[in-house]
Amino acid sequence: MADVCVGVGFRAAADGADIVAAVLHVLAAANHVSDGALDCLCTLDRKAAEPALLDAASELGVPVRGFAAADLAAVEVANPSDRVQSATGSPSVAEAAAVLGAGGGPLMVTKWSANGVVVAAARKVS
Repeated sequence: MADVCVGVGFRAAADGADIVAAVLHVLAAANHVSDGALDCLCTLDRKAAEPALLDAASELGVPVRGFAAADLAAVEVANPSDRVQSATGSPSVAEAAAVLGAGGGPLMVTKWSANGVVVAAARKVS
């Protein structure tokens, strides 16, 4: 059952392979590496149509969901960032997007970053 939503924040230099690697890492950390566990990738709405993210979503076989900065900012997260707040208007992208994508479900893995990609995972609520 697809019950994991992964929030993704990324820099312009990141490519689809970087995003896929980060998503697979966070799924492994959540012990959800089986096929079909991933429901969607979630991010800031203005990043949702970026080619790198769309390439990653296509490779992973899931849709991309985008959320407005104000909606992301309303989510209380474990690791808010002043730098992210300054750049996006929300103190979190990955953690907040994962929670919103999961319908308010709990974070399974807090943010983790590598190669210009930040990811977090949340479990969908029924």
